[in-house]
Formats: sequence, C-alpha cells, structure tokens
Amino acid sequence: MGEVLSQDEIDNLLAALSTGEIDADQMKETGEKQVRDYDFKRPAKFSKEHLRTLEIIFEHYGRLLSTNFPVYLRKNVQVSVNSSETVTFSEFTNALSNPVILSIINFQPLGGNIIMELAPNLGFAIIDRMLGGAGDPLEKTREFSEIEMTILERIMVISMQLLREPWRNVVEISPTLERIETNPQFAQIIAPSEMIAIVTLNIKIGEVEGLMNVCLPYFTLESVMDKLNTKFWFSTIKDNSDEDYVASIESMIRRVEVPVTALLGKSSISVGDFTSLQIGDVIRLDTNIDSEMDVYVGNLRKFKVVPGSNKDKYAVRVTTVIEDEQDETTVEGEG
Repeated sequence: MGEVLSQDEIDNLLAALSTGEIDADQMKETGEKQVRDYDFKRPAKFSKEHLRTLEIIFEHYGRLLSTNFPVYLRKNVQVSVNSSETVTFSEFTNALSNPVILSIINFQPLGGNIIMELAPNLGFAIIDRMLGGAGDPLEKTREFSEIEMTILERIMVISMQLLREPWRNVVEISPTLERIETNPQFAQIIAPSEMIAIVTLNIKIGEVEGLMNVCLPYFTLESVMDKLNTKFWFSTIKDNSDEDYVASIESMIRRVEVPVTALLGKSSISVGDFTSLQIGDVIRLDTNIDSEMDVYVGNLRKFKVVPGSNKDKYAVRVTTVIEDEQDETTVEGEG
C-alpha cells in the first residue's frame, strides 16, 4: 500500500505542478515496477514447495532409519530432519571434511546420482558397535581401514534400500550403491556450478550425535520436479476403505507358507532302546492301522485324515475339519 499524503502535502504538490517545478511525466516514470536481480550463477531451480516436499519424504525416511538401525546396532537410534536448502555443488564439496563418508548412489530410473554423506563420528560409532563395542566414536579422526569400509558399505546399502518406500509416491526407484568415497575430490558427480538440494538429517545413536546430508542434484530430479509438490504428493496417497484393507491383508496372509505335519502316531521308549535302534527295527505306535491321523498346521491341530498315496508320493485325505482347537506347543513322533 502506498504512502498516504496529508492535506498540506497534497496542496503543495498541486501548487508545484501548476508552477512547473515538478514534471508530471517524470512522476509517471518513477512509478514503474522495480526490477529484481537474478543471479545466473545461482539459478533458483528449487522452490520452497520443492524443499518442503523433500522434507516430507525424508521425514518418512528418518522414521524408517529409526526403526531399522536398532536391529543391526542394538542401540536406540533417533533420526529427524534438521533443514533443507539449495546450494551449488562446489559449495557442498568445499564444506566437507577429510576423511568423510560419501556414498555415491545411482538413483535409477532417474538419470544421474545422489550423494549420502555421513559424519565420520557416526561412522566410527557404527563400526565400534558392529564389532561388539559400546558404540563410542574415536577421539581423533583418522582414515578408515578396508575392513571398516566393508562394514560401512553394508550399513549404507541398508540405508540406501530404505529410500524406496518414501519416494514411492513420486517415482518407483531402484537405487544401487556405486561406491563409497572418503575424499571429496573423488566425488565429482556433476559440474561444480550445478544447483543441488541438500536435506540434512540429525542422527543420534545412543549418546553419539551427528549429521547425514543427502545431496540431490537438480539434474537427477529434473524429470520429476513437477511431482515434487505437496498437492501431488498427498493426492497419490489412496484412502483405502476398511474392506479394501482387509482384502489386502487376507491376500498377503494367503501367500504365507506354513508347515503342515501329519502325525502317524506316538510311542515312548527308553533312552537305551533309542540309542540301540537299527535299520529294520519296529516301533509300536499308539494308533491302529485303520485309525485316522491328526494333521497339524503349524502347532495347531486342524484336520483328521486317512493315509494313502498319490502317484509316487505319500498323501492323506481329509475326513474331518477340527474347529476351535487349542494351540499345541510341540508335536511328538512325527511320521
């Protein structure tokens, strides 16, 4: 909103116009729109909306790290998104220490790579924990040995695979770890002047705290930039009804393999008789030759059957379905 003039200022302005002290054409020129500077060396390729969507994606990724890392480290892990910003690739590499843990990841099917940078103190804490230690970092940073790099590579592969689910609403990715570099000079994946988005994660493993920076070049994300907005991102999340959810769960359960055991009968013998058993010995069971057999699904007695054969295989034919049977802890004398 423009400045409001008082009545005296209006009168003085009109008097100046009538006397010719002020030119009306000059006043019109001063009302032109201001020109905003544009830095071609730092083009604004990532908008605030893009950065916000990336933060949402990596908030999901942080939750996955928090639940998966403790399985391997046997220690409480907390991960949160610290910040997101856009810089040139040279600014990112110049700020890196040496040594550093840089995972070069092929972000296929997108063209190009991304970089996941892990703080050295977190790397040494992970190595110490994986080798049976308390998970303490080194007091003085040094180069990583080949054995230590192998351990870190395993952890970084796990971290990389967890990227699939958070990115699913944007694009189905199949990331692969190309290599791990400890020297920033060997991690030049794009031109130094190219713009990148950096999402910084704060990771706390026990009492050790450090940062993980995820470097996302514009060149890599260019084909999906239109999808990096919250409106599109949330619209792809389907609101399944309870019936669809139940059907999905049932479909997954039906594909689960469970052991099925047919119990021919039971018998009790002494340890001495057991140790002296030979080929051809006969063990007397507690069932008759024409008795029905019990079939267990897992540890649950579920069917009554009669034995038989099918082609060259033993088989059973179901005669009775047992409902509401109590769970058994062991199945003895399997036959």
